[in-house]
Amino acid sequence: MSTSSPEAVKKLLENMQTDLRSLSMECKKKFPPVKEAAESGIVKIKTIAARNTDILADPTELLNSLKENSSEVVQPFLMGCGTKEPKITQLCLAAIQRLMSHEVVSEAAAGNIINMLWQLMENGLEELKLLQTVLVLLTTNTVVHDEVLSKAIVLCFRLHFTKDNITNNTAAATVRQVVTVVFERMVAEDERFKGMAEEPPPVQGNSNRRSVSTLRPSAKDAYMLFQDLCQLVNADAPYWLVGMTEMTRTFGLELLESVLNDFPGVFLQHQEFSFLLKERVCPLVIKLFSPNIKFRQGSSGGSAASPAPVEKPYFPICMRLLRVVSVLIKHFYSLLVTECEIFLSLLVKFLDGEKPQWLRAVAVESVHRLCVQPHLLRSFCQSYDMKQHSTKVFRDIVNALGSFIQSLFIVPSAGNPASVNAVAGGSGSAAQTAVQGGQGVAGVGGGLTTQAAFEYRGTWIPLMTVSVQGSAKATYLEMLDKVEPPSIPEGYAMSVAFSALLDLVRGITSMIERELSLEEEAAAAEAATREGLEAPASEESPPEPLAHQVWEEMVNACWCGLLAALSLLLDASTDESATESILKAELTMASLCGRLSLVTPRDAFITAICKASLPPHYALTVLSSNATTLSNKSYSIQGQNVQIISPSSESHQQVVAVGQPLTVQHQGTVVLTAKNIQCMRTLLNLAHCHGAVLGTSWQLVLATLQHLVWILGLKPGVGGVLKPGRAVEGPSTVLTTAVMTDLPVISNILSRLFESSQYLDDVSLHHLINALCSLSMEAMEMAYGNNKEPSLFAVAKLLETGLVNMDRIEILWRPLTAHLLEVCQHPNARMREWGAEAVTSLIKAGLSYKHEPPLSQNQRLQLLLLNPLKELSNVLHADIRQKQLECVLQILQSQGDSLGPGWPLVLNVIGAIRNDQGESLIRTAFQCLQLVVTDFLPTMPCTCLQIVVEVAGSFGLQNQELNISLTSIGLLWNISDYFFQRGEAITDELEREEALLEKQAQEKGEPLNRPFHPAPPFDCLWLCLYAKLGELCVDPRPAVRKSAGQTLFSTIAAHGTLLQQPTWHIVVWKVLFHLLDCVRKSSTTADKEKIESGGGNILIHHSRDTAEKQWAETWVLTLAGVARIFNTRRYLLQQLGDFFKAWEVLLDHIQSAALSKNNEVSLAALKSFQEILQIVTPVKDADKSDALAAMGVPPVLVDPLGGATTAAGPGRPLLRSDSLAERLAQRYMNSAQAQLPPPPAPGEELDDSALWWSAWNTWYRTGTECTRPPPPGADKPSFIPSQPFLTALVQIFPALYQHVKGGFSMEDLRKLGVILHGAVSVPISSDASPFILPSYTEAVLTSLQEAVLTALDVLQKAICVGPETLQVMYPAIFEQLLLFVEFSCKPPQYGKLETKHVANAKYNQAEWVALNYVPFAERSLEVVVDLYHKTACHKAVINEKVLQNIIKTLRMPLGLKYACPAESTWKLAVSSLLKVLSIGLPVARQHASSGKFDTMWPELAGAFEDFLFTKSTPPDNLSIQEFQKNEAIDVEVVQLISTEILPFANFIPKEFVGQIMAMLNKGSIHSQSSSFTEAEIDVRMREEFSKVCFETLLQFSFSNKATTPQEGYISRMALSVLLQRAQDVLRRYVEDERLSGRCPLPRQQVTEIIFVLKAVSTLMDSLKKTQPENVDSNTWAQVIALYPTLVECITCSSSEVSSALKEALGPFKDFMQPPVSKVQNGES
Repeated sequence: MSTSSPEAVKKLLENMQTDLRSLSMECKKKFPPVKEAAESGIVKIKTIAARNTDILADPTELLNSLKENSSEVVQPFLMGCGTKEPKITQLCLAAIQRLMSHEVVSEAAAGNIINMLWQLMENGLEELKLLQTVLVLLTTNTVVHDEVLSKAIVLCFRLHFTKDNITNNTAAATVRQVVTVVFERMVAEDERFKGMAEEPPPVQGNSNRRSVSTLRPSAKDAYMLFQDLCQLVNADAPYWLVGMTEMTRTFGLELLESVLNDFPGVFLQHQEFSFLLKERVCPLVIKLFSPNIKFRQGSSGGSAASPAPVEKPYFPICMRLLRVVSVLIKHFYSLLVTECEIFLSLLVKFLDGEKPQWLRAVAVESVHRLCVQPHLLRSFCQSYDMKQHSTKVFRDIVNALGSFIQSLFIVPSAGNPASVNAVAGGSGSAAQTAVQGGQGVAGVGGGLTTQAAFEYRGTWIPLMTVSVQGSAKATYLEMLDKVEPPSIPEGYAMSVAFSALLDLVRGITSMIERELSLEEEAAAAEAATREGLEAPASEESPPEPLAHQVWEEMVNACWCGLLAALSLLLDASTDESATESILKAELTMASLCGRLSLVTPRDAFITAICKASLPPHYALTVLSSNATTLSNKSYSIQGQNVQIISPSSESHQQVVAVGQPLTVQHQGTVVLTAKNIQCMRTLLNLAHCHGAVLGTSWQLVLATLQHLVWILGLKPGVGGVLKPGRAVEGPSTVLTTAVMTDLPVISNILSRLFESSQYLDDVSLHHLINALCSLSMEAMEMAYGNNKEPSLFAVAKLLETGLVNMDRIEILWRPLTAHLLEVCQHPNARMREWGAEAVTSLIKAGLSYKHEPPLSQNQRLQLLLLNPLKELSNVLHADIRQKQLECVLQILQSQGDSLGPGWPLVLNVIGAIRNDQGESLIRTAFQCLQLVVTDFLPTMPCTCLQIVVEVAGSFGLQNQELNISLTSIGLLWNISDYFFQRGEAITDELEREEALLEKQAQEKGEPLNRPFHPAPPFDCLWLCLYAKLGELCVDPRPAVRKSAGQTLFSTIAAHGTLLQQPTWHIVVWKVLFHLLDCVRKSSTTADKEKIESGGGNILIHHSRDTAEKQWAETWVLTLAGVARIFNTRRYLLQQLGDFFKAWEVLLDHIQSAALSKNNEVSLAALKSFQEILQIVTPVKDADKSDALAAMGVPPVLVDPLGGATTAAGPGRPLLRSDSLAERLAQRYMNSAQAQLPPPPAPGEELDDSALWWSAWNTWYRTGTECTRPPPPGADKPSFIPSQPFLTALVQIFPALYQHVKGGFSMEDLRKLGVILHGAVSVPISSDASPFILPSYTEAVLTSLQEAVLTALDVLQKAICVGPETLQVMYPAIFEQLLLFVEFSCKPPQYGKLETKHVANAKYNQAEWVALNYVPFAERSLEVVVDLYHKTACHKAVINEKVLQNIIKTLRMPLGLKYACPAESTWKLAVSSLLKVLSIGLPVARQHASSGKFDTMWPELAGAFEDFLFTKSTPPDNLSIQEFQKNEAIDVEVVQLISTEILPFANFIPKEFVGQIMAMLNKGSIHSQSSSFTEAEIDVRMREEFSKVCFETLLQFSFSNKATTPQEGYISRMALSVLLQRAQDVLRRYVEDERLSGRCPLPRQQVTEIIFVLKAVSTLMDSLKKTQPENVDSNTWAQVIALYPTLVECITCSSSEVSSALKEALGPFKDFMQPPVSKVQNGES
């Protein structure tokens, strides 16, 4: 409720009336005047109240009335006070206070009140109430001025010095408040007049102390008060405060300080006050300081607590002076520059070691107050340090702090140990918790003691928390109540000094850095505006250049002292958070120096951190050289020395790691403490956050980090990141768990440090790279000549730096990779392994990075990135090459598609293999190549394809790994495939390239240098491929040769159509024939030694167990391949000019191979021969298969190489290849190259005869050579050709004949005969016979014999369809065949070679076995019969007596009959004879007159004779059935005679007929053979044969009238002889039977009689059939004469004879008829 509200005013009136009533009551008895005054006062108040009835409406009116009448209202109370009665006085003072608080006291009344209070004061009454009343009076309003005010103030001062303590203190407080009120009034007054026109400024340099005329009232009061305070402190009489009786300096100083501190504006705005400051305050301070300055503490070092004599410094004053000084410097530095210089110098002096402890403590607190005001410090620097003849105040302050800290360590403090412990226990623990709380650390692991402290060379100083960071809260400067100097706890001064240092650094650096940033921002903005608007620089001027100078001066002034102090503290610190603070200070200083480009201080701070990171006395040259330059300087500060103290070694620190030092000399272990690790983290932090300003000191930082990393045992991992790893040798690194948990963090920071290099500018980055390179050089030096684990720090970090700076890799690529390539050549494996790791990772990263512009448009950069990869090929170490190739593999997998112009380089790296490298290298390189061939051929420039071929070839030729050689050949096939598919595209690209090259070559005036130059570029690509495969075809390893050969021929076959015609010339002569020559040469000179095994445990087949045999295989393959090409590409090759020459060369190769002594080669040569003979001239191509069928070529010839690829290559449609070839050919035609001859018109044969005759001659030469029997002298044939070889040779003839038949002559036929005969005569070796011969019982032809017959068959068929002239060859063919027929009985001889017949050969006895020729001879015979069947009527056949020759040849087996080697032979001979005769006899009869067959008949008769009455006996084991069959054959012959010869006797020579009759006769007379057993005799007597002979004889006798008398005679003779013989036999039989009686006759006799009886019955039959007139009468007589004799026989006892007799008698019935009269029958 405000004092002017209606309610309050109402209440006031009531209260006043009450107060007056009370006063009246109190004074009623003793003090009537007072009572009356009181009552009149009540009336007065009531009157005023009545006058202003409307209190509620306007209370202020009423209050104003009261104020005007206040003197009267107050009067009763003043009188009351005058009574000096305590009760009354208290009542009155309370009432007065109530009036004052409602501000109803006028100035006059106030004066009265003060006077009354003064009296009370002098009487010593109600002192506290007095003070209270004064305070209320002065604070509620401003009515008290001038003398009244001064009187009030004096009153308070007087009360301050009473005997009563409470009064004193209350008075002191009141004084302070009153002084404040005075100045506050002045401030308020200034505020009121602020807006008005300024009065003229006061006269300058006013010397009259009391001239205050220019000041306004309140200001004047303030001025007078302040001036008198100065007077009082200076112990002079006051001007204004009249009535002061006593005063203390301490109180005066406190009042001065509070005024200066609370109202600086007053002094700065008003000249008069400033004048007071300069003229009064400063001299006063300097004067009061004098005892402190002069004083030197005695050497006794007595406690400063003893009462001080006059000349000694007095703590209360000294401390207050320092407070005043602090305020002066803080607020009025600008006014008091010179004075401040003096003050500051004094302050510095107070820190001196000789001053009392308490003095030093308060001085340090004062200095600390300065240190938290960086702008003030900057002003010092500008005002003093930068002026020429001025004291270097700022530098001195810093150095003084430093030397103060040092002195604390050097001079042990005087405090006794007990007090130290007490402090440690008391404030220490508090301090520690505070530190922990501030730092946010859970537990301090730093020191061994629990308390934070510094310890140095045995001096232990605890660390207390003295103030919050950035504020200087003092302890002793605040001890205003103490008179005696306090005892300073140990460590207090140190703690303050420490805080001061940290605040100093923090303040300066943050201030400068803030201003720097502003400046940079301004510069950037200016640059931006300049760029954007192209306008002149903005108007606002940039910060004056002086600023930089000031900053530099500040740093230069303070860095030495700071560094000295901080280093010492760092060394002594045992507390983690303290250490952290020190390090942070050093770090910020280093960074600031860096930003200001102050190299020496920057390096000095960095060196300090580096040294602190490493174990004590660690030998690291970079650091020691740097530190010596510093430690030799000592800084003189007004006679004091500050030394940079070297680190103490015995620091009590927790050891967290033990490791190996990274130095060459001593091998001991070194110890890392927690503090070292902490410093290391700071170092990392420095490098991470301030890398841009490090410049050359990167060297220091990185060297230190390298050593630390080494000691901690961090090893590089992927991408260069360092990971904790196990130490490799020596006492292994010991790490505590504390540090183990830290390691990942450190490793992480290390990585981040290098990651942040991406934010450095180019120059800083180069500094970093250079530093790393020189570190790495040192590491390389150290790693030479010892197998110690090298330090890989630098290499790993170079890698990391490269990886994060990919966006500007160009600027650092060369120095980076050049150095890493050196590392790759280092003898230490681990070192170079990392070098390679780094190079390859960088290359991979560089290629995969998304550059701007992309690599595909920046070829220069791409080649730059790939170049180090190529350089690695020069390194000889296999492990490096391995890395290089793995890198290539990864590049291919990730960037293969985009390599473009980098391909040649990559391919050369892949191809840089040598045989002296290990398999694994070659294997890796080969993987790369495989990847290239499978995936990347389409993406690379076509000019690189040739390199791919070269590289693939080089893998084929390496001899380390056979499988790779073989696979690389497969790759060449894939490559050829690719060429084929992309032919047109490749051609286009290559021709564009070629045009460019030619243009360049012309400009230089040189010829174009390229292999196979005249050929078009695409063909050259093929030729390079062929040439490579050609090289591989003569590789020493058989498997490689085989594979290469197959591939070469397959590619030529499959893709040869793409080549231009002139290129084929090169292919034939330079590739194919060249290859054939090489192979032939190698084969003929190959070693015949047996190869035991093929390396390892591989067994080699006996057909491949010598080099010669292995080369034979190659020869076979090559020859076959070339032949196939000649076959399939014949049309193309014939258009080359020298085809005939090439053909001759090929035939020569075939012949030399065929005649080689190796069966495999010779056989294959013939197969190749067969192949080229199947060539059909192109015109006839369509009906090739029909032509073959017509020739009767057996199917075995059609695919001589068993499933070899067909002409077009595996599964390739010929259509496409041809069309592509045509397109390419078309293009070349258009480009006016050699014109192809026009294809021949249909039906026009290419003139091939010369080729074929050349082939025929080759065949003949080969045949003659190989079938020539060995000369008689040789005991052992050197080489006898094998059956398959001869078979193949003969099989060639049919195909060959098709081509030469036009000019095939008798002479050629004769040559053929010789070869066929020779071939058939060759024996086989006994060990081969089981495979070629069947078991001899089976009659089968060998394939050779089949072939021979086929050859003749083809020939005779050709003659058959050919012109007449050819028929003269028939007899020659017959002759040849008949020769073969003879082999059945008389096998041929092969020279003088001993052979055994196959049946008798025990395989192991005879070396050579003659074949079983019987089946061959028999087949030949069948052919003869067949051929004769066709040709019997031909002139030549008749003229050359072919039939006679056939018969003559057959006589041999027919005559031998049972003596033939095989039974089938004579049987076949008979059947053949019968067939031939059935055809030939009619022809012979036809030409009987010409006499051409005259010589044949005797030959034929001889043949019959020899056969029917053979001299050879049938074998004993012949069964009856067999015998009967044989008899049937004899019968057949007789039947032939009866049908084919006898009926045509007229056309047959007589002698021949006579011979036949004699033969029949001989056969019909049965002559028994004595050798038969009883049972068989009837069969074995050839009864059937005899019967047929007899019948034939009879038939011939009765058939017709004999043409000649002689003939008739013969037949009659024959009959009569027969009948006569029958008569004799019968008679003899009858007689013998009679004589024998019961005894049976001999078997022979019975058989004879049975035969005779049968003959008789046969005769009777014949007579019956015959015309009667043909029978001679004499014959009849003889027949009838037999009858009685027959009847005689009826008595015989043998049943057999009886039945035969029955048959003989039966026919006689036909002759029994009644006799006819002779007349009728008469001859007349």
